Amino acid sequence: MASQPAPKLIVGLGNPGAEYTETRHNAGFWFCERLAQQLGVSLSHESRFHGYAGRSRIGNSDVWILLPQTFMNRSGQSVLALAHFYRILPNEILVVHDELDIPPGQSRLKYGGGLGGHNGLKDITARLSTQDYWRLRIGIGHPGDKNQVANYVLNRARREEQVEIDEAIERALGAWPKIVAADWNAAGQIINARPAAPKPGKAS
Repeated sequence: MASQPAPKLIVGLGNPGAEYTETRHNAGFWFCERLAQQLGVSLSHESRFHGYAGRSRIGNSDVWILLPQTFMNRSGQSVLALAHFYRILPNEILVVHDELDIPPGQSRLKYGGGLGGHNGLKDITARLSTQDYWRLRIGIGHPGDKNQVANYVLNRARREEQVEIDEAIERALGAWPKIVAADWNAAGQIINARPAAPKPGKAS
């Protein structure tokens, strides 16, 4: 991966409200909530940033965690507000989101590139006027029919899928020391690693 600075803003994408808390589209929220817990960061509502935000001091830098509360298709409003206020550049932003094109249990780290039809990424890109920011893509799988996508992402994962999604998030959290050190290559190797296939059980 290209040499890039460490992130100053970690954004988790999702929809606000109890009815969306456990839906697939909120995978970005799940990651950032666990990261905040891991770092001991308290997320509080910041009206000027249209979301829940918290700050961690790491070395000589501040790292912000942000959960936009604008609904998915207006995520960029929240991201731009905080990034502009603290003069954070696009290549210092990591956006964590659900990804239809990756199966549950897997995740991918990438810089820039296409948006994959994701409405949150579309709005962020439009507001930042660039696609050149980091993405952590949490796999949720695809329903197999594009007409079912909206219903699929706004519903809960099956229990076995949720276990796999949670495992992928935990693996990605394990890459945090590499991410914050701007060792993007090493972080990508951890995050992009595919889980080992289960061993076949013994015949009874």
